[in-house]
Formats: sequence, structure tokens, C-alpha cells
Amino acid sequence: MTTTTLRTKDGRQLCYAQWGDPAGAPIFNLHGTPGCRLNRYPDDEALANIGARVITYDRPGYGRSDRNPGRRVVDCVPDVEAIANAEGIDHFVVVGGSGGGPHALAVAARLPERATFVRCVVGVVPYDTADFDWFAGMDPENVKEFGWALADEETLYRELSKEATAMVARVEADAASVLGPGWDLAESDRAVFAHPLVMQVMREAVPECVVNGPWGWVDDDLAFTKPWGFDISEITIPAEVHYGQQDVLVPAAHGEWLASHVPGAKVVVNDDDGHGVLPERMLELLKSLIGPH
Repeated sequence: MTTTTLRTKDGRQLCYAQWGDPAGAPIFNLHGTPGCRLNRYPDDEALANIGARVITYDRPGYGRSDRNPGRRVVDCVPDVEAIANAEGIDHFVVVGGSGGGPHALAVAARLPERATFVRCVVGVVPYDTADFDWFAGMDPENVKEFGWALADEETLYRELSKEATAMVARVEADAASVLGPGWDLAESDRAVFAHPLVMQVMREAVPECVVNGPWGWVDDDLAFTKPWGFDISEITIPAEVHYGQQDVLVPAAHGEWLASHVPGAKVVVNDDDGHGVLPERMLELLKSLIGPH
């Protein structure tokens, strides 16, 4: 793994990491919410063996990346482009899971000359979507969090500051309990969180993602509940939409909507899965991104 920082055109520090084979096929893997550059498949050697060069970065406000107040989902595009330019990467695949899903779709929409393929995994629907119940089937804990975002930034910052402190403490005591009590998770998700490799990543990533406070988390939630700055119908590159029928963090209805609105998307429905996948499946999914699409 290598970690690098750069300065964006507007003067912000942006921090990113690279994993696997430095000469491999470049894959931008955009982290969830909350998250950071350390959220990844945890076996560097295995990534190298499949020929993957995985690039992750701290979205503004997370980890070592400076905050970009008022950022929209689409504002990730120049950041991804800046990293690609710094690394001399002309073409790449982009994948995003959960909170990374909308950001991956933004890159697909606005960088079609460089992004060759996009995979959106358990991503949310734009909040202002007409005739769509955004909260239907969502766990009350998640509904509560987005309620803070809809209230105002001050409320969201105050509450997520408490949540971040508690989350770091939980992970230090037992990484499998990252979400804490009160969540009615699918059994498949409980198995994912209890997996040793996933717990390893949680122990590394959770403290880092809020090392400078919860601002990245705050700005993600605000961005999701406001106009994204692009339209999904703009996407012209090959795309996949994945979702789990048992997901209570981002309910299956979101995946169904994206499946029918991302132009030409191949759809993968995981009937027995919730929000996450086991590391073995994660490696298979990464391997499937190598080569032409």
C-alpha cells in the first residue's frame, strides 16, 4: 500500500492510497458512509495476484483530506480526476458501495471519456426522486440519522460527533459491533461484520475516518439529501447495479429504482444478502472488474 497527498485546484489537501499491483488494472473504489481510504479488500497480495490496482481516497472531511463545505455528490468528480491525472491513469473502472455508490455514478456520468465501466453496489436513490418513498424499509437508526441531516447542519454535526466517538470506542472493544445496538440487521450482515478480515479493516479504518472529526460523514449525509448535481440519465458507459433483498441500511427498493433508471445497467440481485458481502465474494467482484467490459 502507498499513501499520497495532493493539492486540488482549489487548494485542498486530498489523500489517497493504492493497493495491489502498481502495474495492474486501475480500479477506483469509492468508500461508503462513513469511511475512508482504508476501507478496502484487506489482502494486498491477493489483489496483486488478480492484477488489480485499487485506488481509494478520503472524500473531503474524512481521514487526511481537507473538508469541502457544501459539497454535492457530483463534486467528487474533479477529485477523482485529479488523482487519475497525478498517477498518469488515462482510463479506469469505478466502483462504489453504499455511500460510495452515488459518487461512482457521478464519475460515470461526468467522466465518460476516462471511466470505462461503473458498478454501483447498494447505493441510494436521489432524495428528491418523485413518487419514491426514500425511507420505506430502512432501519429506524438510519432514518434517525437522515432526520438530523434534514433538520440542519448544526444538529447533524452535534449528533454525529457523539456517534463517531461511540463508534470508535465500540470498534476498539469489539470490531464486529461497529454499528452498535439497536440495528435489526440481516443475518448475512452480522456474518460480514464478524468476519476476521472485516474486523481488521474496521479497526484500522474507523478511527481514521473521523480522525479530524465527523465532517466527512456530515457532508456525505447533507449531500445525499440535497440535489446531487447530475442526472443518472447522463450515464452512457457500461454499468452494473447490485443490491441485496435483505438490506435494511439501503433498502432493496433503492436498488430496484436504480436498476430501472441507470441506462442499460446490468442488474445483480442478491436474494440472501443484506448491505455487505463477505471478503471472499468481495475479491471475486474485484476480479470480475479486470479486463474488458
